[in-house]
Amino acid sequence: MNDLAERRREEKGRRREEILDAAAEVAAESGFDAVTMDQVARRARLSRALIYVYFHDKPDLHLALCERGLDELLQRFISETGAAPTGAEQLSDMGRAYIAFAQELPVYFEAVARFEARDGLAPPQGSNFERCLAGADRIHTLMTDAIQQGVADGSIRGDVGQADAVAVVLWGFMHGVIQLVATKAVLLARRGVTAEQLLNQAQELALQSLAPAP
Repeated sequence: MNDLAERRREEKGRRREEILDAAAEVAAESGFDAVTMDQVARRARLSRALIYVYFHDKPDLHLALCERGLDELLQRFISETGAAPTGAEQLSDMGRAYIAFAQELPVYFEAVARFEARDGLAPPQGSNFERCLAGADRIHTLMTDAIQQGVADGSIRGDVGQADAVAVVLWGFMHGVIQLVATKAVLLARRGVTAEQLLNQAQELALQSLAPAP
């Protein structure tokens, strides 16, 4: 690749990231449903037509945000679990990292949540759907590896079940509790439960369900 082609490739990559930055900012201010391609173009200081050169439509733009979110979550999981000596501790660290991800990057948490809630219809041709699936698979594999290691090192009970199924259940449990915290603050306050208490309780229950018998 010659220098001119390399510069063009780098410029295209930077422009794509700028568009995604703008989309994330608009979503943070207005919510995902209210985001329009016009708003993103204005925030990025680009023409609307140029936005469509990089993203086919709003769903395609959303999937690109989801891919970015999944990449960030994967890196957090890897970083947090690097020093954990057992599989159970790795899962505990992943749970804390997921909670922090949701609290610190709510736009990307919502992007991932919307992707996971898709109805299974085929994505439009040329979308970022496959890259999102690959990102989700990498996170799932990290979880299943920790479960299998935990069974091997004795920190997770041997009859816990198939690692793939356990990983999905754990994700669904923590994901649901995080969404409860985000959307049911008034109800929780009426019950005298803080967000921190609920999240800590969920983490503790999840870990207890994996623990070997004393």
